[in-house]
Amino acid sequence: MTAPKFTRGEVNVYSSPTDLSRVCAALRGVNRKVVLVPTMGALHAGHRELIRRAKRIPNTVVAVSIFVNPLQFGPNEDLDRYPRALDDDLRACAEEGAEIVFTPDAVDMYPPDAVTTVQPGPLGEQLEGASRPGHFAGVLTVVAKLLNLTRPDYAMFGEKDYQQLILVRQMVKDLHLSTRIIGVPTVREDDGLALSSRNRYLSDQDRKLAVALPTALAAGMRAGPDGVAAVLAAATESLAATSEVELDYLELRASDLAEPPEFGEARLLIAARVGPVRLIDNTGVQLGDAWTPGSQDPTTS
Repeated sequence: MTAPKFTRGEVNVYSSPTDLSRVCAALRGVNRKVVLVPTMGALHAGHRELIRRAKRIPNTVVAVSIFVNPLQFGPNEDLDRYPRALDDDLRACAEEGAEIVFTPDAVDMYPPDAVTTVQPGPLGEQLEGASRPGHFAGVLTVVAKLLNLTRPDYAMFGEKDYQQLILVRQMVKDLHLSTRIIGVPTVREDDGLALSSRNRYLSDQDRKLAVALPTALAAGMRAGPDGVAAVLAAATESLAATSEVELDYLELRASDLAEPPEFGEARLLIAARVGPVRLIDNTGVQLGDAWTPGSQDPTTS
């Protein structure tokens, strides 16, 4: 297949996995680098930032996948009502310069005779995995399929889904895949709330309450010089001031999500329900060393 020529501001939409694979192979054949941006659609400024970061890599073609992956939703989760806005998504991809958009149907990704999945290991059963059994098997399975179809040089993942990022990197390492996984810092609203497609479900009142999550993370981060216990105490105390927020978990881990170190870099993660919406967030924490105000503060980024 001859490598396609792209017109600036236009996207080439493929729904067939075979067609996508052939196009990406043709691009690699003329020494173009493919960068994958996997999404479930309902694109917001955070997704746009992933595309922008991808466009900064020289000699690249950016492929955005838009697929609401049923395998990562539990039986009582929001698969049916997860936001879908394909026309707006295609417009956003064109505006940000993505050349390829992949929009498969579920049967394209999971034929009736498909039985193989990717298991995430012990970390996949912790944190988000404990609250959403089977979630990360669904995530890793679809990511493995997308990486296999596109064979990208790079793939972009947001740090808001931090556990997902760590597990994808582990999968790429374990399966000897050649793609380099790039983590992109969380994009936030002016008041610190992490951008998420699910934010649109928040009522006006719940939207105000949701700021309690980044506020708690910021409080924990500021306590970093005083150690693990102080970080968790500060974040817990901050969150308790907003009783309407129902906490799922608040944990401090090492940067690779192992047990937290006594000193050095760590990651503070939170999941909570605000009204009917379950939100997650996280931030880096420096344990035992001086903290520079505003350096990573979720409420000031």
